[in-house]
Amino acid sequence: MEPSGSGRRTGRRRARRPRRRPLLAAALAVVAVGGVTAGGTVYVHTRAHHPGGGGAVSSAAAPSASSPAAAGEEASVEPVTRSSPPAAHRDALLAEAMARVTVPSGARISVAVLDLDSGDRAVHGDDAFDTASIVKVDILAALLLQAQDAGRHLTAAERAYATKMIENSDNASATALWHAIGRADGLDAANRRFGLTSTSGGDGELWGLTQTTAADQLVLLRQVFGEGSLLGAASRSYVRGLMEGVEADQRWGVPAAATGSTCACALKNGWLPRSTTGLWDVNSIGRVTVDGTDYLVAVLSEGTADLARGIALVEAAARAAVAGFASAS
Repeated sequence: MEPSGSGRRTGRRRARRPRRRPLLAAALAVVAVGGVTAGGTVYVHTRAHHPGGGGAVSSAAAPSASSPAAAGEEASVEPVTRSSPPAAHRDALLAEAMARVTVPSGARISVAVLDLDSGDRAVHGDDAFDTASIVKVDILAALLLQAQDAGRHLTAAERAYATKMIENSDNASATALWHAIGRADGLDAANRRFGLTSTSGGDGELWGLTQTTAADQLVLLRQVFGEGSLLGAASRSYVRGLMEGVEADQRWGVPAAATGSTCACALKNGWLPRSTTGLWDVNSIGRVTVDGTDYLVAVLSEGTADLARGIALVEAAARAAVAGFASAS
């Protein structure tokens, strides 16, 4: 249900190597360097927040017997560094993938994708959108953070509200927890700590009109699915479990990007007809697995003529975005 509308510079210093005897040089001729560059009582524990990151793989080719090194002459071996494409390149590839998605006239869309293992991400579009019901994940995360601060369990009533809010997208439950966290002020305070920089809670009771960006939704999802989270392991597991249990008729959106006969996806969707325009906000966030790799995906859209067209747009965008991002990895 939905509410009614109202990089670092690398310095490399080459050391001059001493001359070696031929036998010693031959023994050292082959060099290999390698490095490999996340319903019951819920109690939350504090974890330190730290950014994720990737690494690089370096290798050096072995000189041939006729090379200067094999002949005992001075040689310098330069390691070849292979790393993930830079962020700008990943964003460009995502933009190319999204250019193949047909967006209806008057509609707009934004997409963000993150590889949960490497931490690499790409974003297409930085506009703010209405959250509709995807904000329910944010409301629950804020509630859990507040419970953590107070050193308490969620109450039975809070757990019941949370289950209905996430699995069934129940609006009355969302409103109850919206009040419990202190409405927009409570949401915004939690989001500042989570690291969201472009999300602002909706006015008064209008939690569905919270404004957010696709990039911010990745930050929120990483608090739920990543290891470097302010939320404790029990709380992260709790939210993930609810997102994995979304009712069958709401399991559209980002799962369209998954591969395999079954989708062990976790998601939350939002859909909202705007009374001012008669057009729809349709959003989807979550985790999907593609060829054994877990991705966090956020797709935000507005301006489609009806819900069915909005869902079709979001699913096409999710498929294109994940495929385009994966091709850059």
